[in-house]
Amino acid sequence: MQNKRGISQALSPGQAGVSLRRATVFDVFGLSRVLVRSITRLCEADHGNQPDQIAAWTANKDPQSVRNWIISGTQIWLAERNGNVAAVGGLRAPAEISLLYVDPGHAGQGVGAALLSRLEAELATSGAPVAHLMSTRTALGFYRPYGWVAAGEPADWNGMPQFPLRKSLHPPG
Repeated sequence: MQNKRGISQALSPGQAGVSLRRATVFDVFGLSRVLVRSITRLCEADHGNQPDQIAAWTANKDPQSVRNWIISGTQIWLAERNGNVAAVGGLRAPAEISLLYVDPGHAGQGVGAALLSRLEAELATSGAPVAHLMSTRTALGFYRPYGWVAAGEPADWNGMPQFPLRKSLHPPG
């Protein structure tokens, strides 16, 4: 059984061996690898395997850029499985999920759902009543079952649409 927050899936028996935690500067190589692999291999519906679009999208996903995000205080989270980074998520104040990418080797195994649930919980704990994010075309089908709804018209980013979504973090009963 799954509820709108995705809690049951995030805590299901299939999540054995997955841990969620804040990233540190010691994680930057694994984080960068997951970001680039996820964009390159899982987001083909968005970039159409166009090298210029992939390059633009991954330009700030190198280890040094990721390190700078962490040092600057950006909340970067990761899901680990068997000691390897399986997914990367980010939060931006006041109530935005700034990124959520899953390594292709862990896609479809609930790792992304577990990390999404954790990011939502962090925003709710901070007092945010509603969370926001910009979704790729690829990820729309991932977010909708967890209660995310359209929050406006798509925006263009380097020739690729981004879809604004929102979710109440305190749904009624």
